[in-house]
Amino acid sequence: MDEIDRHPGDGAAAAAVTDNPWEALRRFTAARIALGRAGVSLPTKPQLAFQLAHAQARDAVHLALDTALLQEQLQEQGVCAAGEVLLLHSAAPDRLTYLQRPDLGRRLSDESRAQMLAAPFAATAQARPYDVAFVIADGLSSLAVGQNAAPFLAELKYRIAAEGWRCAPPVIVLQGRVAVADEVGELLGARLVVILIGERPGLSSPDSMGLYLTWMPARGLTDASRNCISNVRPQGLRYEEAAYKLHYLMAQAHRRGLSGVALKDETAGEGDELDVRGNFLLAER
Repeated sequence: MDEIDRHPGDGAAAAAVTDNPWEALRRFTAARIALGRAGVSLPTKPQLAFQLAHAQARDAVHLALDTALLQEQLQEQGVCAAGEVLLLHSAAPDRLTYLQRPDLGRRLSDESRAQMLAAPFAATAQARPYDVAFVIADGLSSLAVGQNAAPFLAELKYRIAAEGWRCAPPVIVLQGRVAVADEVGELLGARLVVILIGERPGLSSPDSMGLYLTWMPARGLTDASRNCISNVRPQGLRYEEAAYKLHYLMAQAHRRGLSGVALKDETAGEGDELDVRGNFLLAER
């Protein structure tokens, strides 16, 4: 064991760490830069912090989503009424299968698909009676969804409350990937679907939530048909900023009848007012 590990608190140990000239830049990013070095190795403290972050990222992937708590949070935030949330499952029966077979996470299980087809709101799906449907999936970080989904949707609902959006019943999909929202949106009869999903954890962001928007959802669509807003969390893209961007994309998708590569995020900043003079909700249906 070297001197720095034997006496981590004395002056000699502190002097054994060679500072990095980029130290001043660390306050601008959570990335692991300017960690310094002890000889040819990382100092003990950054090495232990790395191991902790790696463990947190692994835990975020394997942690099961607490659906009862999430539904309670959605109700407390005023996002939905009691008993309104529809709980579904992808074709991946468990977490191991989900990680090994991404394709199964992109579609509903036979039981969940039958559940939706039997629901009363599915009878008029071809008429597309809903302006938007919100799907919540655990993805690769249920931690992200558990912490961010309810407060984000509350912020978004606040922004669109006065605009008369016809929202489908909210849906939670376990072991779901992004594309599962296309099938859910199609079965619900939504013209637009937005999925809130846990993103692949990073070593500084195990709680990052992504938003994906698709116009006229249907099975078989590719990523080119979707718009993405990433890193939604208090330490990343704040709820207010993410809701502003999503609100803009939702309105423009309805106005132009498209999404994906043909729809660009042209928002200048969270403080600017959204121009709704051409909003589809203000036009005659």
